[in-house]
Amino acid sequence: MARLAAAEVDRRLEGLDGWKRKGKFITKTFTFKTFMDGIAFVNELAAIAEKQEHHPDIHLRWTTIRVEIQTHDEGGITPYDIDLATEIEKHVGGRHELKPRPAKR
Repeated sequence: MARLAAAEVDRRLEGLDGWKRKGKFITKTFTFKTFMDGIAFVNELAAIAEKQEHHPDIHLRWTTIRVEIQTHDEGGITPYDIDLATEIEKHVGGRHELKPRPAKR
């Protein structure tokens, strides 16, 4: 599958809340109220990725999960990556109440 031009990636991401192009990846950061809410999200995300046979990079830090997607074999962003981001939004994006972390005192 061929890589998409940057302008095409940006156009396709317009309908995906919070997803952005960053270099050769598309990325979104999710912030959860608790650590376990974030872990539940990662588990749901893993099931979607496994079904799609396309696995994102997942960065976990306490209640913040950053997801980065690219088609490694193509060295950039393809329609396959947009499809995965769309599935993530469809299945788990709206199911979690995302809340900013409270400020430490």
